[in-house]
Amino acid sequence: MAVIGAGYGSECHLLRYLGRHRRAFDARVGAALGGEVLEWLDFHFDPGQVWPDRERRGLDFVEDAAVQAAWAAWWPQGRGIHSWDAVGRYRVGGESGWLLVEAKANLEELASDCQAKPAGGRAQIEAALGAVKRALGVDASHDWLRGHYQNANRIAALHFLGSHGIAARLLWVYFSGDRTPNRTCPADAAGWQAALESQREDLGLSDDHPLRTRIHALHLPAVLGA
Repeated sequence: MAVIGAGYGSECHLLRYLGRHRRAFDARVGAALGGEVLEWLDFHFDPGQVWPDRERRGLDFVEDAAVQAAWAAWWPQGRGIHSWDAVGRYRVGGESGWLLVEAKANLEELASDCQAKPAGGRAQIEAALGAVKRALGVDASHDWLRGHYQNANRIAALHFLGSHGIAARLLWVYFSGDRTPNRTCPADAAGWQAALESQREDLGLSDDHPLRTRIHALHLPAVLGA
């Protein structure tokens, strides 16, 4: 978990919305989903951190032991495991499920490469991502280990849950008007669009891929009322 910025950065803004503007945040999340937020899960305590908290990691919110075993066999469980900015429960129509949230406040946050070593799970990750690409109709030439790896591995987790009968959705929250030093911070939603389109093209996702209705985007001002 990164050190939270004092008034800037995606973690700071998300924490403010969840802690001080929950009603407004839930309303906007619900609108993005076409449903409603049922609850948000608490983080774990971690006294070893500057902020003594630890993000939800991997699929630690799933209680089914068989699913956990399948997940451990499919994706390495070491230091590079997914860390979610927030995890909640939603309802859309007659469906309720897990809501996985990732927040961004600057364009540099969109870029990431897989850091796993050949002896530390990289082959397992490659196999899992390859399976997801085939399921989504993505050409094998698109490299999901470089450039936009975090986006790819979040989609992989979403795919895994669905393939095991667990309803889930992925929500990307993009903050505008952030003031992180030495970063490219879009002033509004339009400022995100070119980078997000480039990301989609880099991943090779078509407009009608099978998970398209389960991946949502929410643009929010860093400061309410802005």
